[in-house]
Amino acid sequence: MRKENSYYTMNHTVEDLSLLNALRQGDGNAFDHLFRRYYPMLCAYAHRLVSLEDAEEIVQEVMLWLWENRGDLIIESSLNQYLFKMTYRRVLNHLTREQVKTKAEAAFYERTQAALCGVDYGRFEELDRKIKEAMAALPDSYREAFVMHRFKELSYKEIAEVLDVSPQTVAYRIQQALKLLRVSLKDYLPMLVWLVG
Repeated sequence: MRKENSYYTMNHTVEDLSLLNALRQGDGNAFDHLFRRYYPMLCAYAHRLVSLEDAEEIVQEVMLWLWENRGDLIIESSLNQYLFKMTYRRVLNHLTREQVKTKAEAAFYERTQAALCGVDYGRFEELDRKIKEAMAALPDSYREAFVMHRFKELSYKEIAEVLDVSPQTVAYRIQQALKLLRVSLKDYLPMLVWLVG
């Protein structure tokens, strides 16, 4: 039984070397063959630690990397070991990213909750009034361009077409509107990143 296994492994390695050499020359058929051979095994391996969807994405990235770097490949062990190690490292990177993301989301949630607990709703009403006053105080041309950009989400080019001016003129008017609003609303700036940020 051991002899049969070692014979299979030896043949497998010889075939891998042959396919690897063809791959280095840019042979698409060799890549297809390697992909069909290793993709299911690598997905099953990665799926032990991550979801099937993530496992498939990771293995696709590994195989894409193999194709894109085929000319520079230096494989000291077998191709089999190389691909499994690469998949393992990418799974670990994925898990680390997910852990960082989860921590960041938890921290953001905690900060948001803390901020909402201390909300002074009277201050928001005052802020709303101040924004309306500051907007009303803008020159008409500045206010018009600013409202179209910030609230109607039109691009400079689209605004320029509507107002029949150049995009540079639109940019200038919006920048001037922002400067004036930052001065008028300086006491409220931390709460107004969405408007004047």
